[in-house]
Amino acid sequence: MKFKSLSLVLILVLSVVLAACGNGSSGESENGQTTIEFMHSSVEQERLAVIDKLVEKFEKENPDIKIKQVAVEEDSYNTKIVTLASSGKLPAVIEVGQDYAKVMDKDELIDQDSVKAIIDEVGSDKYYEGALKLVKTEDGKSYTGVPISGWVQGIWYNKEMLASKGFGEPENWDQVLEIANAFTDTANKKYGIALPTVEGVFSEQAFSQFALSNNANVLDSKGELSINTPEMKESLSFYKELAGYTMPGSNDTTEIKDAFMNGTVPMAVYSTYILPSVFEEGNAENIGFAVPTEKTKAVFGTVSALTISSGLEDQQKEAAEKFVTFMSQAENTTEWVLMSPGGAQPVNKEVPENPDYQANEVIKAFGDLSTEIAASFEDIQVFGLVDGKNFLKMGDVTSSGAIPVMINSVTVGQKDVDSEIKNAEKLIKETLEK
Repeated sequence: MKFKSLSLVLILVLSVVLAACGNGSSGESENGQTTIEFMHSSVEQERLAVIDKLVEKFEKENPDIKIKQVAVEEDSYNTKIVTLASSGKLPAVIEVGQDYAKVMDKDELIDQDSVKAIIDEVGSDKYYEGALKLVKTEDGKSYTGVPISGWVQGIWYNKEMLASKGFGEPENWDQVLEIANAFTDTANKKYGIALPTVEGVFSEQAFSQFALSNNANVLDSKGELSINTPEMKESLSFYKELAGYTMPGSNDTTEIKDAFMNGTVPMAVYSTYILPSVFEEGNAENIGFAVPTEKTKAVFGTVSALTISSGLEDQQKEAAEKFVTFMSQAENTTEWVLMSPGGAQPVNKEVPENPDYQANEVIKAFGDLSTEIAASFEDIQVFGLVDGKNFLKMGDVTSSGAIPVMINSVTVGQKDVDSEIKNAEKLIKETLEK
């Protein structure tokens, strides 16, 4: 699942509405079973079929527990949580993205003790370190959810196209620029890289990889705003230069994906959700994955997790813990990940070793690349995650829209780097002071 980032309006609504919410969605049925609700976004028939089988398997092993599914379209998912929470009917188990989990945690809607107990039982060493970092609470003592899948982002490149001009995998900023320059032919509408420049979250995600690889973060180790630094200026200047080799205009997901798939560019910044399309084209062996690197590796990624609502009665809490623990077992997590092979990535280290995972035709088609991509979770870095501290206020920073505006202004608008960083800093400060 690819959760969308929260808008400012939604976060403001959540902060007002959720604080007083309880839970009343689960209970005991007539036959003595404990019934709990499980909310997720897999509404497609083929995905529902997979979850139905997992639920059936769990209920067979736990005949005293009944799982009632609440499948909700992704576009209305966040709003649905607000509605259910405000009426005291928040499901016991909820699939949630890392950013949304922060908002729920801020309003004390997550049972941190239950979540931590499950991760401890499964074994924290079973998860890629980066995946756990993304769901760590701000104090670092617990987690906002149990990771079940994720996706990562990097530079995808066409091996044959690069080789045609004597290039291999780009390993640093200079090499990315060199390749981008070599392939750019604006007269024939050919460009060196498909780079996000839209005034939206995609640009923030893409830029963050380059910035973090240069040790530039939005917050410092104390959670204070630190966007106006020499490292950030260097990163934004580089991104602006690189954008000179991409398609004109404000490029979003559709433009990026299309340009890479139709051969307009040899490189593109995108998530693993580009892989299913590459597989369908029958060109799996020709794609490579590179991580933007200057001073350090920085992989942008997101995690989908299962969380447990706070305020549950003892029987409901126990049932929810059993279900999430069951779903976290490698064989069951494998089935979940394979609902979207290639796009969804394992966060549990045992999944890539699972025979069913290895036997999947999409995974097999990409060979060693599948293992390389999964392992890249170890190099996860995101804005607002500093020295192991996952600051809640980063959600407010993102919701301000200041970073995408800054990126769009210097790339599409060709505005001055220093002035736009100052403008972003001002807007973020105003947002955090509200």
